[in-house]
Amino acid sequence: MQKQSLGYVGLFAIAALVLLSPLTVTAHHGWGGYSDKDFELTGTVETLVSLAGPHATLKVRAADGKVWNVVLAPSPRTASAGLKEGIIPLGATVTAHGHRHQNAATFEVKTERLTWGAKVFNVYPNRD
Repeated sequence: MQKQSLGYVGLFAIAALVLLSPLTVTAHHGWGGYSDKDFELTGTVETLVSLAGPHATLKVRAADGKVWNVVLAPSPRTASAGLKEGIIPLGATVTAHGHRHQNAATFEVKTERLTWGAKVFNVYPNRD
């Protein structure tokens, strides 16, 4: 009887790992889905910097009206670069330097550094 209970626990653990694995993979923003070419986007802050989730993010409205998702480094790394929630106000002009998403219909840039006025937040200093 004891072995059967352990078997069910083992099966449950395996099932949980299988079900949770895709969530972990899709939540992380690696560099594979982004162009190798450097990309720069200037616009106004549409949503404040968020340190929630695996990567910090904000949204920026470009001059053509399109709203871009600006993906930064993992939240602890972004915060250690000085870019914290609430530091850049809504409507401020920023420039994201990084790499555009490979799918042209996806308005997203994986950002190496974000510039706001004279302040540069280098969230991926080793990628320059």
